[in-house]
Amino acid sequence: MGIERIRVDKKVLQSNDEIAEANRLRLAQLGLTGVNLIASPGAGKTSLLVATLRALHGRLRCCVVEGDLATSQDADRIAALDVPVWQINTGGACHLSARQVADAFDQLPLAGNDLVLIENVGNLVCPTSFDLGEHAKVALLSMPEGDDKPSKYPGTFARAAAVVVTKADLADHVDFDLDRVERDIRRLNPHCRILVTSAKTGEGIGPWCDFLGEQVAANRTATDRDAS
Repeated sequence: MGIERIRVDKKVLQSNDEIAEANRLRLAQLGLTGVNLIASPGAGKTSLLVATLRALHGRLRCCVVEGDLATSQDADRIAALDVPVWQINTGGACHLSARQVADAFDQLPLAGNDLVLIENVGNLVCPTSFDLGEHAKVALLSMPEGDDKPSKYPGTFARAAAVVVTKADLADHVDFDLDRVERDIRRLNPHCRILVTSAKTGEGIGPWCDFLGEQVAANRTATDRDAS
């Protein structure tokens, strides 16, 4: 039974990875950079997205894929900013798949945009294993969650191009050791960018947007080099 399960899991991941590569190629052909946001429920993914999209207005053209178990509440918040968005409801699945994202791409006006931000289902485990065709994974960690998450969920933080600490406005009200978080992340991922933000006050949103701009610029350089 265990051997059969391993074979099935490998087959599922292999199929997902093939679609993910097709997604990545599609984005490259359009000059788009994809970023996959992974976090626990309540970490503030959508609030960060709203603050980010406002800050990037006039600087980078963005579209959004929203993943959730149910409802369109998060997509509605993005749509209110006049940003193209497509909601995926997984109906219970704890992560987005590359196929779901490919279908969302079919519904979005990808051409003419610079950045597609994918808000994954709230979970620090399953989304990490499923490549969506993104160029970078970004892990979010809110201060109210506690400072032990990088050590408890090493797979997510080890694969992240950046870790965004959210809800910094609550720093005086929660027990959160930022130094410990930075040490734990550096042990797992020495080159990871660590950014401290608050969507409520605007703290750190500028450096976070600079990181996204760097990702777009680096991806375009790599695409141009591959095409030459």
